[in-house]
Amino acid sequence: MTPPSLVLVESNTSGTGRLFARRARDLGVRPVLLADDPGRYAYAHTDGIDVVRADTSTPAGVLDAIAALPGPPPAGLTTSSDYFVPVAAAAAAALGLPGPDPAAVARCRHKGSQRAALAAGGVPVAAHTHVTSVAAALAATDLTGLPAVLKPADGSGSTGVRLCTTREETAEHAARLLARTRNERGMPTAPGFLVEQYVEGPEFSVEVFAHTPVTVVAKHLGAAPHFVETGHDVPAPQDAAPADALATTAVLAVKALGLGFGAAHVELRIGPEGPVLIEVNPRLAGGMIPELIRSALSVDLVRAQVAAALGRHEDVAPRTALHSSLRFLVVDTPATLGEPAVPAEPAPHLTEQTLTGRRSERLVPHHDHRDRVGHAIATAPTAAAAAHAADTALARLRTALHPLPKATA
Repeated sequence: MTPPSLVLVESNTSGTGRLFARRARDLGVRPVLLADDPGRYAYAHTDGIDVVRADTSTPAGVLDAIAALPGPPPAGLTTSSDYFVPVAAAAAAALGLPGPDPAAVARCRHKGSQRAALAAGGVPVAAHTHVTSVAAALAATDLTGLPAVLKPADGSGSTGVRLCTTREETAEHAARLLARTRNERGMPTAPGFLVEQYVEGPEFSVEVFAHTPVTVVAKHLGAAPHFVETGHDVPAPQDAAPADALATTAVLAVKALGLGFGAAHVELRIGPEGPVLIEVNPRLAGGMIPELIRSALSVDLVRAQVAAALGRHEDVAPRTALHSSLRFLVVDTPATLGEPAVPAEPAPHLTEQTLTGRRSERLVPHHDHRDRVGHAIATAPTAAAAAHAADTALARLRTALHPLPKATA
């Protein structure tokens, strides 16, 4: 007898994308991946996953592809890709399957409408203006002051996000954002962008499931003017994070946006007056944060998210109290990637050390998540031990980066 299916609308190309399919099988269902370009997902062939070419750019295209699938209707429909959350939510609702409210997802996906809903719900947010011209961006900085953060209205992975300290920088980056018409997946971008007051302070995320805060994550960022995430600590060290205030603010934000189905990745900073919302993403966190949570707390958020799409419940209460740290190897200058130095003996607490970038190819910084070409993960009884192990492993990984001569770069 053929098991029921879980339809996955596109996917992350690594990490949680592959895990979604594996957890579906763990739960006794057959993953079916709908993809505009099946060749994008090498893991699907390796893992024997059914892949169906489909127009995934609209709910109608997804529904047409599902209608053509053999066998009974799917038991669930979801996605691991940030870009396809709105399409998946709308298609699931049309089929009467479990999923987030499509209107809430659309509200959340556009950063301008998200900020408006958060402010209306009493959530502390930075002063911001949604603009559609260079002149409007400059006028907005007159209100918010400089420095200011400029970001796409519907971006992801820090792409296009920049801290501008002068009017000249603001005008240059505003023109750059206005020239963008499609995102990394070739999908049309939303018009305009946000000009936002810069909140100086440490950055965290709260991983929320339904309306339950699972854990607080300390985030490490690269050098300004960009906001590339270079590492995470799970859970955030107690001396660095007012966990209760962060969690309370995150749940308030999720409720204000009308979310509450499955995972939400909520980013905040601690400003002079306490937590300030940066943004809410109606999905699981990226950057391998779910795997850090699984290692440290024995909570499998990927499995919980897949189960929710199938109408099932998974307990997300922490069952262990370890600490996990991840550090990314980031390309910050043109370089090639070779092989790292090999440690003389196994490092304590280190659970993973890998290069994910392509060897011997010319690597050029994009100033977003694409600059991450490797990572090290450590899990230990204390936050300090986990962080030290990950930092030490990262130093070894850095020996694999070979900067190119300036004439070549």
